[in-house]
Parts: sequence; structure tokens; C-alpha cells
Amino acid sequence: MATYAIGDVQGCYPELQRLLEKLRFDPARDQLWFCGDLVNRGGQSLDTLRLIHGLRDSCVITLGNHDLSLLAIAQRRPEAQARVNPELREVLFADDAPVLFEWLRSQKLMHHDEQLDWAMVHAGLAPMWTLRQALRAAQDVERELSSPHHPRLLRNLFGNRPAQWSSRLQGLDRYRATINTMTRMRYCDVNGRIDFEAKGTPGTQKPGLYPWFAVPGMRRRDVRIVCGHWSALGRFAGLGVHAIDTGCVWGGQLTALQLDESEPRYITVNAEPHRKRPPGGED
Repeated sequence: MATYAIGDVQGCYPELQRLLEKLRFDPARDQLWFCGDLVNRGGQSLDTLRLIHGLRDSCVITLGNHDLSLLAIAQRRPEAQARVNPELREVLFADDAPVLFEWLRSQKLMHHDEQLDWAMVHAGLAPMWTLRQALRAAQDVERELSSPHHPRLLRNLFGNRPAQWSSRLQGLDRYRATINTMTRMRYCDVNGRIDFEAKGTPGTQKPGLYPWFAVPGMRRRDVRIVCGHWSALGRFAGLGVHAIDTGCVWGGQLTALQLDESEPRYITVNAEPHRKRPPGGED
């Protein structure tokens, strides 16, 4: 039995197929952890969702910002849905869209396996969070997403405020702060206030900003964390964090990290030749 974490797929269906073949993935024996951003920009989001949904009994997923955005768009009127990009329209108007959306809404924001001693989140954790606090914040959002009240949350999903999580926040502000932290954060200040504009490699950010995993005075967490979201960072291992968004959708690689080995092992496949980074960079 093997457990593999896989970085941001973003609709890169051929690369995901090739990676699973390279892993010799056996759904009866192995487990896949997906770091989020299953959809958007790769061209085959519907095929990607159908493949992972078909393997769902062998998968753990933490939702990314693109996945949540798709769920939010699904709450709009059909005429508004028709204005999004063709790749997402294909998902929105698919016959099995209701099944796929109900399944996506039941996925996690954060996952922790005590036996493996690994946790997974799409983007990052607030510097003041202990592991227990982070899991509790994630579970609050997960319950709301899978409840009958989910349309209200998804209609109010977007926005850069609050940019800083606080235990004093309540209701939608609390949920949005958790979502912004776990699915959008790269850099923040010492108080955990997110800078949503800074996306480059460490060293390019403004003074007073730190990678979320290197904030001075952050709470100690005795667990290894695997994450995605930050393709400019690329493959990174340090400070208890393993980042595995290696920019497949931008012409890089799709990366898997084997978690059940004493030393984590990386397995990669190259992006299809037609993929390249457009002007404007990542989101």
C-alpha cells in the first residue's frame, strides 16, 4: 500500500493519466491525496473531475481556490454561467454536474493523518494556528459547505476581507477568512495578514512579508505539511513543509510525493508540449 500526494492538476487530464500510470496506482491498495485546484486552465477539467470522482473511494481531496470558485459559479443563473470560460462551461452544463458538485462540496479544506504524520492543505495555514486550531477552522467551513446552507456561503465566497483570521470573527467573515488563508495565501505579515498580490519567489516580496511557512514567531506544529497553490515557488521542502505545485498547467511538471516512505519520494511527469505560461502569471 502506498500513499501519494499530487500537486495542482488544474484540468491537466493527460498528465494525470500518465502520472497514475507511472505510479502504477492500484485503487484497491493505494491512496491518492490531491492538494486542490483540480480544475481550470488545463483544458480538460470535466474529464479530470470524472476520473477523480471515479477513484473517490481511494482519494482524499483538499479544495483549492479554483475548485471553490467553480462551486460558487454553479450557484449563478444559467445566463451568468454561460459567460465563463469554455472549460468551466463544459463542467457547469454537463449531465453529471449535480453529482460532481455535491461530491466536491463534501471534500475537505484540510486533512491530517495521524498515523502517517502528514497534513495537507491547498495553500497555507495562519501563523497563529496550532494543528488543532487549523483543523477546527477547516471543519467549520466543511460543515457549512456540505449543509443545506451552502448556497449562502458560496454566494458570499469572494473578497479579500477579512485578510487576517481571528478567533473573534463570526459567521461569513470567519468562513471567508479561513478560506482565504487555506486556499489563497502565499505571503503574510507577522500577524497573519495576507498579501493577495505577492506571488513571486521568496525574496521578491515587499519588506514585512514572509512566506506563510516562515513567519517569525509562528506556532509550532509537529507535523509535516504537503501543499500546492504556489507554482512560482515550485518544489520546495523545508521548515516542515513540502510544496508540490510544480506548474504543470504552465508547462512545468505534475508532481506526486510518496508520503509513506521514511524519506519522501518525488515522482513527476512533464507537461504536454503545448502548455506555457501566459502574460500575467498565475492566480
